[in-house]
Amino acid sequence: MRELSIKYGCNPHQKPARIYMKNGSELPLEVLNGTPSFINFADALNGWQLVKELKEATGLPAATSFKHVSPAGAAVAVPLNDTLKKAYHLEGQDISPLATAYARARGADRVSSFGDFIAVSDKVDPDTAKILAHEVSDGIIAPAYEDEALSILKSKKKGAYVIMKIDPGYTPEETESRDIFGITLEQLRNNAVINKDLFSNIVTENREITGEGLRDLLIATITLKYTQSNSVCFAYDGQVIGCGAGQQSRIHCTRLAASKADNWMLRQHPKVLTLKFKEGLKNPVKDNAIDLYLRDDITEAEFVEWRDLFETVPEKLTPEEKAEWISTFKGVALSSDAFFPFKDCIDRAAMSNVKYVAQPGGSVRDDDVIKACNTYGMVMCFTGLRLFHH
Repeated sequence: MRELSIKYGCNPHQKPARIYMKNGSELPLEVLNGTPSFINFADALNGWQLVKELKEATGLPAATSFKHVSPAGAAVAVPLNDTLKKAYHLEGQDISPLATAYARARGADRVSSFGDFIAVSDKVDPDTAKILAHEVSDGIIAPAYEDEALSILKSKKKGAYVIMKIDPGYTPEETESRDIFGITLEQLRNNAVINKDLFSNIVTENREITGEGLRDLLIATITLKYTQSNSVCFAYDGQVIGCGAGQQSRIHCTRLAASKADNWMLRQHPKVLTLKFKEGLKNPVKDNAIDLYLRDDITEAEFVEWRDLFETVPEKLTPEEKAEWISTFKGVALSSDAFFPFKDCIDRAAMSNVKYVAQPGGSVRDDDVIKACNTYGMVMCFTGLRLFHH
């Protein structure tokens, strides 16, 4: 197929809409089920590039959960411990590596992942499909599907679930273009290769990075390549744990990413894992309730609605309890798509127990940022690679 009509563009009044290859060749993807939207295609194509690169960089199956052309989460297939299984609503289950990667990607920010579009690096198996059957999701893109998995997915959303298959061997042309206000912009596509060598220029006193730290810097940095800028990403234990996208200042995207990372850690606190919900509540309602439980700025109206979800009103975590719990997560990685103009981002990162930092470098205040990292005992490398994505 050389062209596919779309119901409308980003919004219902933007008609007509279509996808096609400018060179007239066949599309490298196939719609197996459902009616994809313009935004579905945007999420699918960005998400596929991300998981393809994660698989190539780590050798592990990879998955991402996309919302509005930025990843809410991304991960590789690192086994889940019992605590994470409970936090991800998978208690007592043994699942495949690909399903594990998706569970981690979805678990990074379960509130933002509501209604996501999924990309996975490998053939979709029944375990992955069964997890998806219980999640609110718009669609998936993958290189292949097992028959049973495809059957499960086709029954989702009353048969309307979007399923795309992409040619894993497809390579785009080196030059890409887009039209803005009737004017065409053209550039070399971002074909920068991100591997462990990118993190060899360590500029801090502490120069010791573990293998897990390098893996997590890889995950965070590749994720940034497909995140709307400005962006900062936190990673830990083989997955994204907080992504701040599309902010106008570096400190604001750092704060956003850090707050999401803190929430990810706190979701595993014993008080959270033992919350007693009323019977019959679906997982998205529980996820939203936990999000409110962890907030310090909950309003009286929200509190009244929130407390009715529990058998008994739970005792809130104190700031001291939160800080103590966050301090138990050792070796958190942070990557930034551009340099840190001030040390304030490092100060905020330290509050979330960041140990490893990657950034391009090149600020007039690089020395201040390096000094801040040294104060906190962090390891920071200059990659020399800016990764703006728009």
